[in-house]
Amino acid sequence: MNILRRISPRAVLATLLVLAPGLFVLDKALAGGGHYYPPVADAVVAEECGGCHLAFPAAMLPARSWARMMQTLDRHFGDDASLDARTAERIETYLMLHAADGQGARYAGKMLRGVAPGQAPLRITELPKWRREHREVSRAEWADPKVGSKANCAACHRDAERGYFED
Repeated sequence: MNILRRISPRAVLATLLVLAPGLFVLDKALAGGGHYYPPVADAVVAEECGGCHLAFPAAMLPARSWARMMQTLDRHFGDDASLDARTAERIETYLMLHAADGQGARYAGKMLRGVAPGQAPLRITELPKWRREHREVSRAEWADPKVGSKANCAACHRDAERGYFED
């Protein structure tokens, strides 16, 4: 107990100020539980994939899905998202490494429940967990111009760009 009396209030306050941001992030990650997916941490991937939509966390799909998607960039959901070979290779390497069945597996367990081992879904919005989580969203909410599409996670999840998809 003597040691506690020797710690100045300033030292306690300084320690709390240093630790507070980390505790806040830890608290959000724990609270988010199955709703946290590490956001894209590569600048090239974030720029290229985030130019038209949220750069979806790689942990939301298995590597086989990302590989399939990268092979069809010329027909990327109705757009031509073709890239030069070097950029495409960098993005695919990142996605494969951080995919739901790669390093992202720690976060992806619930997201891939109900997806058959050989299945390579291209739309996160078609995954069983995504559908369960969004079943209460009405057609009117999806049709709201502020939402635009089911792929616009940030319309409802304000921290989606930081990897948090809790309501």
